Amino acid sequence: MSGTAGAPSAQDTKASPVKATYEEWLGLVVIVLCCVLVAMDISVLFYAVPFVAADLTPSTSQMLWVMDIYGFLLAGLLITMGALGDRIGRRRLLLFGAVGFGVASVLAAYSSSPGLLIASRALLGVAGATLAPSTLSLIRNMFHDEGQRRAAIGLWTAGFAAGAMLGPITAGLLLERFWWGSVFLINVPVMILVIVLGPILLPEFRSPSPERFDLFSAALSLAAVLPVVYGAKRFAEGHLDWKSVVAVLAGLAVGALFVRRQRRSRDPLIDTKLFRDRAFGTAIVTTTVVQFAMLGMMMLSSQYALSVLGLRPFVASMWQLPAIATLFLGLTLAGLLAKRVRPAFIVCTGLTVAAVGFAVMSLVTADSGLAIIVVGSSIMTSGVGMVVLLATDVVVATAPPERAGSASALSETSNEFGGAIGIAMLGSIALTVYRREVEDVIPPGLPASAGEATRGTLQAATEVAKSLPDPAGAALRQGSIEAFTEGLQVAVLTGSAILLIVAAAAAIALRPVRIDAQQMGE
Repeated sequence: MSGTAGAPSAQDTKASPVKATYEEWLGLVVIVLCCVLVAMDISVLFYAVPFVAADLTPSTSQMLWVMDIYGFLLAGLLITMGALGDRIGRRRLLLFGAVGFGVASVLAAYSSSPGLLIASRALLGVAGATLAPSTLSLIRNMFHDEGQRRAAIGLWTAGFAAGAMLGPITAGLLLERFWWGSVFLINVPVMILVIVLGPILLPEFRSPSPERFDLFSAALSLAAVLPVVYGAKRFAEGHLDWKSVVAVLAGLAVGALFVRRQRRSRDPLIDTKLFRDRAFGTAIVTTTVVQFAMLGMMMLSSQYALSVLGLRPFVASMWQLPAIATLFLGLTLAGLLAKRVRPAFIVCTGLTVAAVGFAVMSLVTADSGLAIIVVGSSIMTSGVGMVVLLATDVVVATAPPERAGSASALSETSNEFGGAIGIAMLGSIALTVYRREVEDVIPPGLPASAGEATRGTLQAATEVAKSLPDPAGAALRQGSIEAFTEGLQVAVLTGSAILLIVAAAAAIALRPVRIDAQQMGE
C-alpha cells in the first residue's frame, strides 16, 4: 500500500474480481456467529460473578483466574493458531475449534468446583484462539470484490464488537431464570450449527507452499503475551508490586526475543515486514486503542449500574443497547466514507468522537443515574465503529493470501491486548482513587477486617455499611459511592486524553495514505 496511486499494473488491467454469491454470504453468517460467541465469553461473566461466588465459593485469587484465564490464553495463542491455520487449513482449524469450544462450554456450565471452572475457561480460551484468526482469514478468500469484502469485514467487526457488548446482556437475561452455568450452555447449539454448516458453506484454504511450523516461536509468543497480561491484571487489582513489574518486564523481554527470531527465520509465525507498511502498523495500533476504550468503558459502566444504582443484571444490561446501536451506526458511516474520504480523516474523527464520549461519562455523579453513562457510552461506541472497520480492512488488504491467517491473528491479538490493557489501566486508576477517597469516610473504631474490605471494592463497602447502625451505615454507603464515582471520573478522563493523543498521531501517520480500488483490491 502506498501513499499515491501509481501507473496501472498488469493486475490493475485484469477483469473485475468475481462477485460473491449467496453461498459466500451464508458462509459469512456462520463466521459471524463464531465471532459473536468468542467475544461474548470475554464479558459474559461481568454480571454472573455474584452467582458463581455464591455457588462455588472461590477464593479471591480463584475468582480472578475464572475471569481472566480465558482472555490470557485467547490472546497468547492467537498468533500461533493463525499461523497454524495457514498451514493445515483455515476451515479445518475453525471446525476443530468449534468442537473444542462446545465441549469446553459444557464443562464450564457444570463445573462443581473453582478449579474445574478455571480449567474449563482455559480450554475455552484455547478453542477461541483457533476460531478467531480463521474467521477473518476465510473472509479474505471468500470475498474478492473490494466493496463486498469491506461490507463483509464490517459485519465481522460488528460481530466481535457487538459480541463483547452482548455478553452481559445475554448473561443478564439468562440469570433472571436459570443458574449461572446457562451463560456457557448458550454456546453449544451455535457451535453445533457451525460444525454442520461449516463444511458446506466455507471454503478450505491453506498456504500453497506450507512452511515448517516453528514450535519454539509458538512457545515464545505465548511466553511473551501471558506475563504481560498477568501483570496488567494485577495492576488492575491494585497490586503494584515486584511480581507485577517482573511479569511485565519478563513478557516484554521474551517479546523482543520473539520479534528477533521472526526477523531472522525463513518460516516466521508472523511476517514482520508487514509493519513496514505505515497503514498496517497504524491499523494495529488504532485497533488496540479502540478496544482499550470499549472494554474499559464496559467494565466501569457495569460496576456503576450494579454497585451504585443497585440494578438487577438484566435491567442493567438492557441499558447497553443504545451503545450497540450507535456502534453499528459508526460502522455504517465508516463504510460509506471509506469510498470517498482518506483514512486519516476517518480514523482521526472516530478516535476524537470516542474521546468525547469518554469526556461525557466523566460528568457522572453518585446521584446522576444512568442517563450520562448511556449517552457517553453511545457516543464513544459510534467513534469506535468508525475506526475499527477501516483498521481491520487495512490489515486484511495488506496481507498476502498465504499469510492472511497470521495477519488476522495479529489484528485479533491487538484486540485482546487492547481490552486487557483497558480493563487493567482504567480499572487500576479507578480503584486507586476509590481507595484514597474512601479512607476519609471509614468510621472510627471499625474492625480492621471490615476496614480492609471497605477499601477493596464498593460492593464490600456496601455490605459493611449494611452491618452498621444509621447514621454511620448510611454515611459509609454514600461516601463509598462518591469515592467510586470520583475514581470513574478520573479513569474516563484519562482514557479520553489517550484517545485524543492517538487520534493526532494517526492523522499524521496516515496522511499520505489513500485507499482506493486498486490498492484495496486483490
